[in-house]
Amino acid sequence: MTTYDHDLFVIGAGSGGVRAARMAAGLGQKVAIAEDRYFGGTCVNVGCVPKKLYVYASQFSESFAAAAGFGWQSVKPSFDWSQLVANKDKEISRLQGVYDNLLQNSGVHVINGRATIVDAHTVAVGDKKYTAERILVATGGWPFVPDVIGKEHIVTSNEIFNLPQLPKSIVIVGGGYIAVEFAGILNGLGVEVNIFERGAKILRGFDEDVRDFLIEEMRNKGIKFHFTTSVDRIAQHSDGFTVHTAAGATLETDLVMYATGRVPNSAGIGLTEVGVATDPLGAIIINEDYQTSVPSIYALGDVTNRVNLTPVATAEGMALVNKLYANKARQVDYENIPTAVFSQPNIGTVGLVESVARALYPDNIDIYKSVFRPMKNTLSGSSEKTMMKMIVVRSSDKVVGMHMVGQDAGEIIQGMAVAMRAGATKAIFDSTIGIHPTAAEEFVTMRTPVKAY
Repeated sequence: MTTYDHDLFVIGAGSGGVRAARMAAGLGQKVAIAEDRYFGGTCVNVGCVPKKLYVYASQFSESFAAAAGFGWQSVKPSFDWSQLVANKDKEISRLQGVYDNLLQNSGVHVINGRATIVDAHTVAVGDKKYTAERILVATGGWPFVPDVIGKEHIVTSNEIFNLPQLPKSIVIVGGGYIAVEFAGILNGLGVEVNIFERGAKILRGFDEDVRDFLIEEMRNKGIKFHFTTSVDRIAQHSDGFTVHTAAGATLETDLVMYATGRVPNSAGIGLTEVGVATDPLGAIIINEDYQTSVPSIYALGDVTNRVNLTPVATAEGMALVNKLYANKARQVDYENIPTAVFSQPNIGTVGLVESVARALYPDNIDIYKSVFRPMKNTLSGSSEKTMMKMIVVRSSDKVVGMHMVGQDAGEIIQGMAVAMRAGATKAIFDSTIGIHPTAAEEFVTMRTPVKAY
């Protein structure tokens, strides 16, 4: 029997890798984990956590403006970008320490450095090699920037959190969730925001009503959209940058951010050399057990480019370890995964979008939709509205899609996702007594379909 240094060697200390390492160690396995950047991965350091903190920061401008409608009188507040960055850094450092302590206390051997796979059972970090019965790759994703002239001048979501100073204006190239989230953040902090998107709308893949509604609300906040627009080149000058479009238009700006998607962070870690198959984008190809084309090497999370969400990576880590070391074959259910976009207003969504529902259930769906001005805005003076939408299969009365654009949409849709996974019908929603006055009660008071197919 071959003896290895470790039972499991994990490459990448993000959410999925850390969960897998801790669980395996807790089940008595000898585990090592290597990380060359920061504990917690993208989510903790340059993703979910700092983004949500910055969303909170940007919302105060509207809260201050709304206060007068409720009788509060105050002087105009000022904003200190450097203070926000410093406070964010302090919180991130705390979370990094939490991750490190969790690993150490679990008995995981923590290795700081870039790991590369030498063969099916060997990993090198620096000049030292480690053997393992199994290797798990959980290296996440990385911002993708196309080859545009002047790309050396741009920033991505990796750098935007730590700008030396807040710009007066920015061009954000892209129309995905990262683009719309940072558009809202920067707009709320007083930055003039222009979004350049090569498609006709933002948020491809989301429900069409959600896309249209969010565009309208973001425009009402002063964000400018330039659809069907591609960037040809970016030129630097003494006062900032000039963005040149393929159509010959130009726009002057203080900063250019590219939010044009993310790709699997799989390059340069020895995958090709040892025969691990990847797709053209670099995503590691795995089977239903997260096993690659090399049987002793596994992968999960964003590096596999399937469902790129932090809680999904965590669930995959748990499922893998349970199967390998606890003899539990419970797999991750990828249906009806709820998600949120922390745009302003927020998006919360779970289940099918209308176009997919119509294709799956032709002439058999009902659409319920409500658009209203939230109670708070009756006194705040804000014109921001909320939209809620429910998609129901008429013959079975089963709810197959729920979508919301409005304040706290993510918080509300989380509970709705539980109901949908339990198989709730429209009748169950109708018989549920609402909490009044809340926005969430609208989901249990929508009685008449607005569309029928």
